[in-house]
Amino acid sequence: MQIGFDNDKYLKMQSEHIMERIEKFGNKLYLEFGGKLFDDFHAARVLPGFAADSKLQMLMQLADKAEIVMVVSADDIERNKIRGDLGITYDNDVIRLIDEFQSKGLYVGSVVLTKFTGQCLAEAFQKRLEHLGFKVYRHYMIPGYPTNISQIVSEDGFGKNDYIETTRPLVVVTAPGPGSGKMSTCLSQLYHEHKRGICAGYAKYETFPVWNLPLDHPVNLAYESATADLNDINMIDPFHLKAYGETTVNYNRDVEIFPVLNTIFMKILGKSPYASPTDMGVNMAGNCIIDDEACREASRQEIIRRYYQALAGVTDGTRSEEEVGKIELLMNRENLTKECRHTVKPALERAEATGAPAVAIELPDGRIITGKTGDLLGSSSAALLNTLKVLADIPHEKAILSPEAIAPIQRLKTQYLGSKNPRLHTDEVLIALSATAAYNEDAALALSQLQKMKGCQVHSTVLLSSVDRNTFHRLECDVTCEPQTM
Repeated sequence: MQIGFDNDKYLKMQSEHIMERIEKFGNKLYLEFGGKLFDDFHAARVLPGFAADSKLQMLMQLADKAEIVMVVSADDIERNKIRGDLGITYDNDVIRLIDEFQSKGLYVGSVVLTKFTGQCLAEAFQKRLEHLGFKVYRHYMIPGYPTNISQIVSEDGFGKNDYIETTRPLVVVTAPGPGSGKMSTCLSQLYHEHKRGICAGYAKYETFPVWNLPLDHPVNLAYESATADLNDINMIDPFHLKAYGETTVNYNRDVEIFPVLNTIFMKILGKSPYASPTDMGVNMAGNCIIDDEACREASRQEIIRRYYQALAGVTDGTRSEEEVGKIELLMNRENLTKECRHTVKPALERAEATGAPAVAIELPDGRIITGKTGDLLGSSSAALLNTLKVLADIPHEKAILSPEAIAPIQRLKTQYLGSKNPRLHTDEVLIALSATAAYNEDAALALSQLQKMKGCQVHSTVLLSSVDRNTFHRLECDVTCEPQTM
């Protein structure tokens, strides 16, 4: 696996650039943080070498100057909106994020409930937060937002929102998901700070699209594939081109909203600090790519993975055909086919040879191991076990799971839990392997290889069960499936 990104350089350059932006605005900056702070696996996949927690590491370098404001929509709380990747509601994710931030030594100053209209669950959540010792503020719906500027920038607009008391130069505004109201929270604060005679600024920290990479660079195309369901489209920033004669990349929503933002800035501050959406950003990722071809290839692979995820979503009813079509167009732009994912062909060939579902796993060094469906193990379990044996240099024909470890699990499933399938799932195989490892050196050696599964590529010829999918996810493997059921 070729490294294409210098993470250490990124941390240094990014923190320095944010400090420069703070100084530009008189030592008070509201920084809208887009994307994921703790687990930006998309960035780690398309920029090999980027650490999934890079943003968090960067913030920790500025810990003495930064405070965090968590923003969550009262509507999302009322609807019990769930983070799809974690399976938890937004209110619980706010608590999780606060705990994570504090465990890293970062200061969380307050929580803002946006779009507040008296929702019962939001009020209950506020009481819960206050019981935990956190300050909670309310921001309200503004009629005509974001286009009715005279209403927005008035005492009946931003003026009705609670003023968030902050104490540090850098205020990081983040949220559990999109649509939470991060930008409006920042702008509301600019309004209130200006009323108090405090000079404050706004900036935006989004990793993608990378503004100083070409529009059709695979890294930027991979971002389009990841947001195909949101109708995000990368485009040349026309405002930046006009102001500076420089071609930069942004995405449609920021370009479309910029004239409105510009007017709001002028209304609040008397002038706009920015000539373009690109000006507002502080992302330095494009300056830290050290192997462009490695990042291109990693991004091409990400586009194919996103295509398979969309296909699986159509099968289970969570995605649309339109989303699949958008990603297919991106694949065509890069002359990509499904077979460009190295695990696809070996998995399909093994399935055809055995007449049953199969799984292929590609190791970071390029070796590919397959697993078939058997009497004792499902194809995911067989492939996982075979991979651990290869990593441990254990001969394929040598058994490392004892019947004494397998039989009790099968009896539990079929006799007591009512399952008709006696085959072991991946989590059950690992339990059986752990039990065997107590007295079998080979099993213990195989088990010790689990950490080497990180970054492995997995492809199944059928949709995986949630159990197998979650096991591979916990092992930090990237999984795709053919849109077929068993």
